[in-house]
Amino acid sequence: MYKFLKNLSCLLCLILVFGGCRKKAFDEYYGRPDNLQPPIYQVLQQRGNFTTLLAVIDKSGYKPTLSAAGYWTFFAPNDAAFQKYFTANNLTLDKIDSVTARKIVTYALVYNAFQTDHLSDYQSGAGWVPGAAFKRRTAYYDSFYTGPGPEGPNTVLISQNRNAATYQFGDNNNKYIPYFTSAFFASAKLTASDYNYFFPGTTFSGFNVVNGTVVNKDILAENGVIHEIDQVVLPLPSLEQKLATNSQYSVFKNLYDQFMIGYSANADITSRYNVLTGKSDKVYVKFYSALLSYAPNNENFLKLDDNDGQQNGYSMFAPTNDALTPYLNTVILEFYKDIKNLPPNIIADLLNAHMWTSIVWPSKFNTTANSLGEPARFNASADVVEKQFCSNGVFYGVSQVQKANVFSTVYARAYLDPAYSIMTRLLNDFLKTQVTSPTLKYTVFMMSDATLNALGYGFNTTTSNYTFTQNGSTTSGATPKAALQRILNLNIVPTPNGELNSLAGDGIAETNGGEYIRWHNNTVSSGRTVELGQTLTVVDSRTYSNGKVYFLNSGLLDAPTKTIAADIAANAGTSTAQGPYYDFYQYLINSTAYSAAAGEINNIQLGGNYTVFIPTQAAMKQAVVDGFLPGTTTIVGGVKTFASFTTNPTTTADKDLVARFIYFHILNGITIAPDGKKGVNGTPFPTLLKDSQGNTLNLITFNQPNNLKIQDNQVRTATVTPPNNNSYFPATSNYLGNRALLHQIDNYLRYNY
Repeated sequence: MYKFLKNLSCLLCLILVFGGCRKKAFDEYYGRPDNLQPPIYQVLQQRGNFTTLLAVIDKSGYKPTLSAAGYWTFFAPNDAAFQKYFTANNLTLDKIDSVTARKIVTYALVYNAFQTDHLSDYQSGAGWVPGAAFKRRTAYYDSFYTGPGPEGPNTVLISQNRNAATYQFGDNNNKYIPYFTSAFFASAKLTASDYNYFFPGTTFSGFNVVNGTVVNKDILAENGVIHEIDQVVLPLPSLEQKLATNSQYSVFKNLYDQFMIGYSANADITSRYNVLTGKSDKVYVKFYSALLSYAPNNENFLKLDDNDGQQNGYSMFAPTNDALTPYLNTVILEFYKDIKNLPPNIIADLLNAHMWTSIVWPSKFNTTANSLGEPARFNASADVVEKQFCSNGVFYGVSQVQKANVFSTVYARAYLDPAYSIMTRLLNDFLKTQVTSPTLKYTVFMMSDATLNALGYGFNTTTSNYTFTQNGSTTSGATPKAALQRILNLNIVPTPNGELNSLAGDGIAETNGGEYIRWHNNTVSSGRTVELGQTLTVVDSRTYSNGKVYFLNSGLLDAPTKTIAADIAANAGTSTAQGPYYDFYQYLINSTAYSAAAGEINNIQLGGNYTVFIPTQAAMKQAVVDGFLPGTTTIVGGVKTFASFTTNPTTTADKDLVARFIYFHILNGITIAPDGKKGVNGTPFPTLLKDSQGNTLNLITFNQPNNLKIQDNQVRTATVTPPNNNSYFPATSNYLGNRALLHQIDNYLRYNY
C-alpha cells in the first residue's frame, strides 16, 4: 500500500508539472498579445481628452459594445469638440439625454474598421476600388415613427429601404456619414471649393468628416479604428427630412405628398414593432412611386452592389414656391387647369427633372445628368438659395425650375395637352429621344386625337394597342401601329437650320421617315393630300427650344396609298398637251416594265424609296431620234427628225428598249429633292436598270439648292425643271409620290448597256 501511494504521489507530481507546462504553452499561443491595444472605450480613456465623449457613451448604453469584441470605425469628437457643441447649442453635458447621446454615438460609429489606407476606397463586389468612396454606413437608423397615413395623423410608419416602392425586411435603413479625403477628391477631380461650398466655416484639410476636421487619425484599438475629430456630428437628415424643414419648398413637397406617396401594411414589421414596444399598432411602410428615379426616404443607394452607398448618393434640387408656382400655372397646367387632373407620368417627369441618382458636386452641375438625361441647369452661385449634405445625398434649394426637355421642346406641345394623347404615345414609342433633345431641331405638324379618330385610328387603353376602324371592322396591333408610325414620321421634319420657320413662298422638305412634304404660302401637302386634292392651311404655330410646331385647319399630312405608276398617271392627263408625264406614261403602261395586275412598275419594292426622272416631251422626242426609244423619224434637210412616238411597240427588241429606258430613269433606294442635301458633288446612285452582265447601272447627281443635275453613263447632263404649279397638275417636279419624288428633266438619260 505504501509503495502504491508513493507511486501515485509521483504520478500526480508529474501530471502537475506537465500540466503546468501545457497551460503555459496554451496561454502563450492563445492568450492576449502584450502589444494588443485595448478596446475603443478603454483607448479613449487612456488618451485623456475624450472625457465628455465617454460620458455620452455611458448615457447611450454603448459602453459594453465599445468595450467588447467588434470591428468598428469610430469618428470620435474630442472634449474641445463637445465644448464648441455645448456653446453653440446652449447645452451642458447634463442636458444631453440618452436619446441624443445614442444619436451622437451611433452616427459616429461606422461598420467595419477602416484606416486611412482604405477609407477612401469603395468595397465593390469585385474588390477594392481606390479613391472612389466618401461615405460609410453607420450604426444609426431612424426606425419607427408616427405621421399621416392610413390610420390617421399618428399612423406608425417606417421608411422604405429600397427604391421602386419596395422594402427589404432585415435592413434597418441605416444612415450614412460623409467624409472628404484628398484621395477621393483627386480621384473625382474635385477641389476644396466643392467642400467649402457646403461647409464654408471649415477649412478643407484633406480629411474632414461632415463639417469636422480629423485631428488624429488611425488610432488603433482591439475592436476597431478611431479617428479623432474636432466637431460633434449629429445624424444628418435624409433628403425627405430636409425637404420638410423649410416651408418655402412646400409646393414642391406637396407634389410628392399628394401624388407620389403610398402606404403598405407590413406584417413582419408590425410583429417586430409589437414585440419591441408592447403596442398593437399596425405598421405601414411609407413608399414613393416607382415612377420616381429614387425614394427620398431610402437611406441606401441603388443596391446594385451591397456597398454602393459608399461611392455615391442622390441629389435633389428643390425649387422655391416663388419659382415653381408660376411654372406650374403657365407651363404644366396650361391645358389641364387643375393639378389634380395631371397624369402621374407628367408629375413624375417634373419631379424627376429635379432628382439625380448621383451626387451633383458644385463644380459639376453641367456634366452630371439626372434620370431624364439632363444636366443641372442652375448657376451654383446665383440660383442656389440653400444647400446641405444629407445622409443619403445632397440637397439644393433653388430659385429656378429645372426646365426639363419634355416640357420645353416640341415634344411638350403634345405631351402637355390631353387632346394629343395618341400623338404623345406615338412619340414615346418611336421618337421621344430625338424630339426631346435640345440639340436636335424639328418642325412638327400637330396630330390631334380628333383628327386621327376621324381617319379611323385610335388607341385601346385596355389592351394597350393601336387600332384602325373602317366600315365597322376594327384591326389592332402591328398593322395600325406601323401605319401610324409612318403618319407620325410625315408630320415631323428635321430642320437643323430652321428651314421651316416660315412657310411663306414655296419649298420641299424631307420628313423624319424619308418621305417629303411641300409647302406653299402657309399651306402644306403630303402625298396623300395630293392624291385627295386637299389643301391644308396653317392656322397657328408655337416656338419651342428645339423647333416649331404648326397647327392645321383640318386633317393632317397623311401617307399616300397609290402606286408610283398611279402617281405618274395622275400627272399624265389624257393627251400630250394636257399632261407633262403623258408620253412617258404611255410608254410605261405598254411596256414589260409595268404590271397591269399590280398597277405598278415591276421591281418596285413595297416600302422602298425611289426617285423618278421623267423627261420632257422634247427630250423624249430626241430619245426616239437617238434610238433610245421606239418611234418613227423622218429626214428633213438631211437631218433625222422626230416623226411620232411608238408607245406600244410589237417587237421584243423595242419592248426591251422601252423597259431599259424607264428603269434607267428611276433611282432605286433613295428619294432626292433639289434641296442641296443628298448627292451634292457627284454622288453615284443605283437605278433599277441592270446591264447585260447583271450589274446595276448608276446615275450621278450634283445637287444644289433649287438646282439638281443628273449625269448619265455617257457623261451627259439633265437638269430637273422648276417645280411650277399649274392650273391642273400639282407640280411637274417635286411631285409627291408614294415614298417617291417625281421630277421632270430637260434631257433624257443614256445608258451603256
